[in-house]
Amino acid sequence: MSNSSVNSDVSVLVGGWSPYESLSPEDKLVFDEATQGLVGVTYTPQTVSEQVVAGINYRFKCVASIPPAQVIWEAIVEIFKPLNGKPYVVGIIRL
Repeated sequence: MSNSSVNSDVSVLVGGWSPYESLSPEDKLVFDEATQGLVGVTYTPQTVSEQVVAGINYRFKCVASIPPAQVIWEAIVEIFKPLNGKPYVVGIIRL
């Protein structure tokens, strides 16, 4: 079997998580749509990791805060975007 059609620049295993990278405009749209309506804590995404499955799993590393207090921590906001449908939050992990 030939590997000539395999892209040598791909550094992620199929089904594996990508390294954390800066957000693209599309990533920001997914984050904003999924977190619309969250109340209380403000999450500001800094970087994102993706996993392609039957849709896309996202892990957004965020700075979390409770306004107006200056309480700040890091969190991972996990979002799933199905092939058809809107993205939604599946979990939030405080770091």
